[in-house]
Amino acid sequence: MRSLSLGQAILIVALCAMLALVVVGIVWVSDATNGVDDVAMDENGWIALGLGSFFSLAIGCGLMALMFVSSRRGYDEAADPFRKRSRDRT
Repeated sequence: MRSLSLGQAILIVALCAMLALVVVGIVWVSDATNGVDDVAMDENGWIALGLGSFFSLAIGCGLMALMFVSSRRGYDEAADPFRKRSRDRT
C-alpha cells in the first residue's frame, strides 16, 4: 500500500472535519432544547412527506438516467459546437 501525499492527507482531514460539522449540526438541530419535538404531524402529513420524497427521488433518478443514456448514445455531441469530432468525415 502506498503512502498518502500531503495534498491527499489535507483533503482527507478537511473532509473528516466537514463530516464532523455536519454530524454536530444534525445533533444540534434535532436537540429537544430547540423546541422541534413539540410539533406533531398527523397521518396526512406523513403521507405527503412520503409521497414527496418518493416522487422527488424518482424524478431525480429518471433525469440522471436520461442524462447517461443521452451521453452514451452521442445525442449531446451535436449540441456542443466547441468540441472537436473524433471521427473525420471523408
